[in-house]
Amino acid sequence: MVTALDEIFRDEWGRVLATLIGVLGDFDLAEDAAQEAFVIAADHWPRDGVPTNPRAWLIRTARNRATDHIRRDRAFAVRLGLLVAAQEVEMPVDTTTFPDERLELIFTCCHPALGIEAQVALTLRTLGGLTTDEIARALLVPERTMAQRLVRAKRKIKAAGIPFRIPPDHLLRERLDAVLTVVYLIFNEGYGGRDELAAEAIWLGRALTELLPDDPEVRGLLAMMLLHDSRRETRFNDGELVLLEDQDPSRWNTTQIAQGRAELDQAIALGGRGPYVLQAAIASLHAETPCDWAQIAALYGELTRLTASPVVELNRAIAVAETEGPQAGLRIVDELGLDDFRYLHSTRAELLRRHGRTDEARDAYRRARELTEDGAERRFLERRLTELANRTGSGSDPAAPE
Repeated sequence: MVTALDEIFRDEWGRVLATLIGVLGDFDLAEDAAQEAFVIAADHWPRDGVPTNPRAWLIRTARNRATDHIRRDRAFAVRLGLLVAAQEVEMPVDTTTFPDERLELIFTCCHPALGIEAQVALTLRTLGGLTTDEIARALLVPERTMAQRLVRAKRKIKAAGIPFRIPPDHLLRERLDAVLTVVYLIFNEGYGGRDELAAEAIWLGRALTELLPDDPEVRGLLAMMLLHDSRRETRFNDGELVLLEDQDPSRWNTTQIAQGRAELDQAIALGGRGPYVLQAAIASLHAETPCDWAQIAALYGELTRLTASPVVELNRAIAVAETEGPQAGLRIVDELGLDDFRYLHSTRAELLRRHGRTDEARDAYRRARELTEDGAERRFLERRLTELANRTGSGSDPAAPE
């Protein structure tokens, strides 16, 4: 039953919370009520069974709890003389169907009155259901800083009376960049193994294309997510990470690949050449066998010129290494100032291993492991270290491309 409840939480948290915020108009009250509803479910469902419509049950229960909190607060205020009389709280509790209000929630979280960091963090927390620690790791900031950021964002929404709605057309543009960033980060978190978050991000991407069908970057983001997600079933084997070159292409989701490429074609037809369209084009090439690494490197070069991102340049180094050898890739990697970024060290380690520089590769793998939480990625690094240890004294590793 715990597993069933966990699955329902992953599937329904964003929808339940968005509906509650729409009804209550208060982030903290809605989140507290949603959490209480899940606690009550954990107590009742093992005994009574999972209801036919878990989402409706959770929303009704949460709304009842919120109503109780409001009534108690009003009664307390009356006793203190702060209100002339308590008013009846009008919240119907017998509704069995609820609108999907996640788009309203994401645009509320991405209001320009909030900084971009707060917009991203708040949407990941409320819509994606990520914990404060998970958001902090995703955004590379301390957990305490993230907790403070979330509190300030909620207070600002309440104090400023930011409306819970999709903005009118003339205001959509100023919020769209933050919205796309949020969806992108949710997908990235899901791509690491949380399939429900990847599905959530793809749903949001589809909804955004319905709302903004002529925006090439919206379609580019959806295309990129579909193309990457098409390889989901082959990225892990019994919980262990599988690199691209070791994946079985026959198990890739060809329907998603076709859908992703159709979205990419539409984005290009709309004149798209922005960051998400370029990333979708790269993802499309990754879904080909064999990969056209020279074209991938060229696209990463164009993306670097647009974004000036060292992480993008790190990815270009990987593509360059595939066409020009590991030493060429290392020359790029060693110019990047990303010492606390685990993927720099894991990439550097792979290139050093292929170049036969075993001792340096071992050090780089260890540094990457220090920066990696427990999970499939850490286990992969440990396997590489074991392989290097087993080869000690048997000569250098071959400098053959993977």
